[in-house]
Amino acid sequence: MPGFISGLPLHVLIVHAVVVLVPLSVLAAVAVALWPAARRRFGWIAVGLTAVAAVCIPIATSSGEDLRDRLAPTPLIRQHAQLGDQLLIFVAALLVVLAALVWFSRRLPREGPGAARRPMRAVVPVLMVLTVGFAAVSAVQVIRIGDSGARAAWSAVQYTAPQHHGDEG
Repeated sequence: MPGFISGLPLHVLIVHAVVVLVPLSVLAAVAVALWPAARRRFGWIAVGLTAVAAVCIPIATSSGEDLRDRLAPTPLIRQHAQLGDQLLIFVAALLVVLAALVWFSRRLPREGPGAARRPMRAVVPVLMVLTVGFAAVSAVQVIRIGDSGARAAWSAVQYTAPQHHGDEG
């Protein structure tokens, strides 16, 4: 895997896929968990979106490790790497419970004798709670990772007041 594309570190490019896809997966998962019509209509799309997000995470992690090896070690970079290593666990768990929720929801009879008494009927509410829980944890983790990455990248940058020159508007 190349470390740079057009002079930019690959991690800087790939991480944007994670930063977009994980929150979209979280929103889709919560909608599917809490809204039965969305579950029937968009459940497998949400599962697919979450799977793509999960695939992007190890690519971002690997490219981040390559970039880390080129930089001077700092506590901020170490913290960012440690947080990044945890994200796949949470998103993979979200993917599993979301897929199970969609699958079980499609197998339950909607009406008829005994439909409410079936033991599988209790599985769906449990999966709904787990889906929302793992979605929340994934969202919080991606925010923590982004914040630590921004601090690692920008903490040494000194901002100054803009200089106005006579030839500018």
